This record gives sequence, C-alpha cells and structure tokens, in this order.
Amino acid sequence: MASISGSMRGGRSRKFKSDINVVPYIDVMLVLLVIFMVTAPIADPTVINLPNAGRSAQPPSEYIQVSMKPDSQTTVKIGGSKSGAAQAVTVASRDELINTLRDMHAAHPGMPVMIAADKEIKYDEVIQVLSEAKKVGIDRVGLATR
Repeated sequence: MASISGSMRGGRSRKFKSDINVVPYIDVMLVLLVIFMVTAPIADPTVINLPNAGRSAQPPSEYIQVSMKPDSQTTVKIGGSKSGAAQAVTVASRDELINTLRDMHAAHPGMPVMIAADKEIKYDEVIQVLSEAKKVGIDRVGLATR
C-alpha cells in the first residue's frame, strides 16, 4: 500500500519538499541594487544647465558699464569701442548708483547696461543692481563674462 506522502520505491517513502528556494530572488535583488547604485549619480536632479559664456552674444559697441568690486567700490562709465577715454563715476551707495544710472540713461536713452561684477561679489547684490536698472527704465541689461 502506498503512503500519502509519496510513492513507494525500493521500500522507502519519499516526502515532498515544501521549502522555497530564495537564492534566485536574492540574485535578482542584488543585480537591481547594483543597477540603481550605478544610475543614481548619473540622474542628479539638482544639476542646473547654465549657458556657457562662449555662446553669449558680442557686447554692443557702446554701453553703460557698472563695475562692482569686492571692496564695495562701484564705478559707472560709458564703455565700448566707440567710447574712447570715458570718465568713470565712483558711487558710494545704492541710491547714488540709481541716480547715476537714471542720468546716464536720460543722456543716452538707447544705450544698454553691462554689469561687470567680480566673482567674489554676492549674487544678491548683482541681482539688486540689475533690478534697479530695470526699474529706472533700461530694457537691455547684461552681465559681463570672461
């Protein structure tokens, strides 16, 4: 008579193995882990693609140049190839800079503004000057790069 747990073969009864072999699942998990570890640094969501300075347009032939240095010294002058030896005006405060920009814009209404800020200047200060130039009524404001 045969037993329920298996067939009789050679007088021994055979039991069914009810364990699950998890080794293939562990292999698949390790392969997926390696794939995610390799692709995670490639897809960095914090990277911002900024334009290169080499792709920027050529500066205009004449412009109002605002030079900002790290020692809080700001000068304003007419710059460009046609300007010759223009007199630079040193400004001490933001209000004086706004008034100088307003006067120069009134004298040369179509002239753009070029902001040449040292790399040690805070980004906020450069943006504030850019914003003030826009408030004065200057439509074309650019940043000088090397």
